[in-house]
Amino acid sequence: MAQGAAVVAAGLAAVASKNGIAATAPGADRSLDQDKSQTGSTPWSNQLSTAVQMQFMRPGQLEAAARRFPVVYVPFGLIEWHGRHLPLGNDALKAHAILVKCAEQVGGVVYPPVYFHEGFNQEHLVPVLTDLFQRLKKSGFRVILGVSGHNVKGQITMIEAALKPVLADGSVAGAGLWEITLSQGPESNTDHAAKWETSNMMAVYPDLVDLATLGTSPLAPNMKAPDGIGGLDPREHASAKIGQRNIELAAAAIGRKARALLDSLPPDQRAFRLKAVSPEHWWMV
Repeated sequence: MAQGAAVVAAGLAAVASKNGIAATAPGADRSLDQDKSQTGSTPWSNQLSTAVQMQFMRPGQLEAAARRFPVVYVPFGLIEWHGRHLPLGNDALKAHAILVKCAEQVGGVVYPPVYFHEGFNQEHLVPVLTDLFQRLKKSGFRVILGVSGHNVKGQITMIEAALKPVLADGSVAGAGLWEITLSQGPESNTDHAAKWETSNMMAVYPDLVDLATLGTSPLAPNMKAPDGIGGLDPREHASAKIGQRNIELAAAAIGRKARALLDSLPPDQRAFRLKAVSPEHWWMV
């Protein structure tokens, strides 16, 4: 997620300050009750449905899902140190899980996680991502959301630069977001391998979390070695319940954004545009 020693116990407030953006995103969800209609409709499960993940879907399933709600979600992350207790792919795993929960609730299809990031040469990477987004557009989707679990401003700049030529003709809509851009508040936030990110993993991938590896000594502050953790001590502050609520709020907010983007298109541009997901009309992304 975030980089540099500027990350402190306040979590995203420090990350936001580091990147020159507001610590509280406009439209952030702040109450337990605000999203009951979307987050309370089905019982929580830490299982991630394969029925909305593109790589697991059969052609007929992909077509049916896209016709119901022609939105594709693309999670972004990287391989990065996240303490000794979390998986290296935390950021992409986090974004992907939230997007799967979003698609389970509101519809759409989740593309497999993309592990390229703003640290790569952007002159070469952005055109590749533009090509990916163009292929998703040609596959019939009307909304493309790139969602980064790596919470640095450069990720959003990269995604939006790649989307710009794809959106230029006005026939599709899209945006680049962090996973908590729209939900940030007391119950939905982020950090670096501390309370929030550890809670997320405890909620959806509990077998990948090993708090015992952190020992019992005080952690080095502000992402400093040897711990590399920024935020509240996960041994004291993290829980699956906190992660569940964070994921629910983030998923609901992204779902609302997807619907708003689809509704922003001209009425004749809101339907799935591919005649059929079959070899006569489509072969691959």
